[in-house]
Amino acid sequence: MHLGNAVFSGIVIEVCYRRNNKKGMIFLSSQLSPLLLSVLNIVGFVVVVMVNTLAVRLPLAGRTTGELADRYPNLFVPAGITFSVIWTAIYALLGMFVVYGLIQSLRMPTQAPSFIQKIGFLFLFTCIANVLWVFSWHYEVLPLSMIFMLVLLGTLGTIYVRLGIGQERVSVWEKYLVHLPMSLYFGWISIATIANIATLLVAYGWGRFGLSEEFWTVAVIGVGTLLALFVLFGRKDPFYALVVDWAILGILLKRMADTTTSTPKVIVASVICLVLISLCVTVQFARGRVYG
Repeated sequence: MHLGNAVFSGIVIEVCYRRNNKKGMIFLSSQLSPLLLSVLNIVGFVVVVMVNTLAVRLPLAGRTTGELADRYPNLFVPAGITFSVIWTAIYALLGMFVVYGLIQSLRMPTQAPSFIQKIGFLFLFTCIANVLWVFSWHYEVLPLSMIFMLVLLGTLGTIYVRLGIGQERVSVWEKYLVHLPMSLYFGWISIATIANIATLLVAYGWGRFGLSEEFWTVAVIGVGTLLALFVLFGRKDPFYALVVDWAILGILLKRMADTTTSTPKVIVASVICLVLISLCVTVQFARGRVYG
């Protein structure tokens, strides 16, 4: 009975009446039930998986996500297999995350676990942004898709910081069922945001300031590599770096398979950055510098 009240009432209203210097003050605060929040996270996650699956199977608006990417060709887009593998890993881990959150909330129905308190509504917001991005992308409202992608990136970044990933000591369960999923998700959306920007610029005929597309692709790969190394050493997060590494590998595979366009500089830059990130990740693992 108490469990049902915790789930379905959800909002606990606490009203405190205090007198100070003969003045009455009413403090009204509301706190969402941790159990209800965990259920909402599961619902949001299920909707995201369903929408993304249907977007490919139907496909939504008559075109798959990959087919739409091919309509706006640019040198930063990775090979198709890159997307399927990383999204499978991300969704599998996010599934574990929401289930773990529910289990922890069932154990403590009146007091939210620390990671649920820190995340709050933010994971639900990522689910909403993800779904809205899918629709805006498939219906080719590219500026709107860019907005939703930035919202998703910013929300994941906020979750990353709030959880103190790589800085706060947590249990092994929380490390790999909470921090790891968010590392992979945040890392991939960081790359996806760059790809979304590239698509938007191609769609609107960006002149590249007179510089070659190869130059800009190499520059962006370099920036992505520096970001990966910053997070790797600054946050001791090799998983974020590995996601960037995977994206660069996808770019390399795509360029090597393309026999119509010669892009030697992109290929060389991809190989160098791929080796550099891989070596640094290996060193961090060898030193035991994983999340602290």
